[in-house]
Amino acid sequence: MSSIKAGFDTIAAHITAILLPLLLNLFLWLGPRLRMNALFDSIKDEVVSIWRSGGVSAEDIQRVLTWYGDTIPMVNLFWLLRTLPVGISSLLFPKGVSSTPLGDPANLQVSALSLLGWMFLLTLLGWIGGGLYFRSVAWIAAAGKEDKPMGILRAIVQTMLISILWGILSVMIGVPLLLVLGLLLQFSPLIANLLVIFISIASMWVIVPLFFWPHGVFLKKQNVITSILSSFQMARFTLPTSSLFVLTVFLMSFGLNFLWSIPPEDSWITFLGIFGHSFVTTALLAGSFIYYRDMNIWLQNVIEKLRPNTVTKQA
Repeated sequence: MSSIKAGFDTIAAHITAILLPLLLNLFLWLGPRLRMNALFDSIKDEVVSIWRSGGVSAEDIQRVLTWYGDTIPMVNLFWLLRTLPVGISSLLFPKGVSSTPLGDPANLQVSALSLLGWMFLLTLLGWIGGGLYFRSVAWIAAAGKEDKPMGILRAIVQTMLISILWGILSVMIGVPLLLVLGLLLQFSPLIANLLVIFISIASMWVIVPLFFWPHGVFLKKQNVITSILSSFQMARFTLPTSSLFVLTVFLMSFGLNFLWSIPPEDSWITFLGIFGHSFVTTALLAGSFIYYRDMNIWLQNVIEKLRPNTVTKQA
């Protein structure tokens, strides 16, 4: 809690640090929407024909079409500007079909040819913005003022590498687990539920290092491999405290998002929610950098104290 408090104090003293999430939230709120429902509508009849010829029941087809009608028209591809795990924090505004205080937003439609291009461009811009955002917050929150911030180009490149490797690891871990859970549900729901509980407990050994993976890059200027190894080392010695910290950050961020999303999108009160979200998420990010710095200092001191004892025993 002291690290989180220090993060709030730091961002309150450097309020300009919230500028990037504030601008991104304002763009997602008042700016145009990039839709893909026209693309799906153009191929819907052909897809339905393929399903029917493949023996899919009418009820299943209707269920999928109902889900499509409720979900796809609300998707705003500009959400891709929020990249993970390094990215500018933002609200998703799931009620995206409503108007704004400036009137109805413009709706841009992607085509089959431009869809992949838009996805690549928005993801690239998200990586660039995320690298700059993490770089600035890390320098403000936990780096000494006599230290120079990480180079801009290196920050962007490392952000891309972290995001790509994080995506690969997520697929490698997530897909087999989902397949195993799906098979167990077919045979024994009880065993499947027990496996979910076990995975939830054991997941902290993975979640904590992945959460602090970018911190070594932006705070200690490590490369992506050295940083993940450093994160696993920190998690090994501080798992109970670090897992509690990560859980606290997640609950505060996720829980307050419901508060920020209460005002309707066509009300200027939404700006207060956007400001609150930008400030809180940036403060939590700053607190995580402060926690990472302090825990690594403590861990280094412990290791140095143990070294003389180890040398004496060997002698």
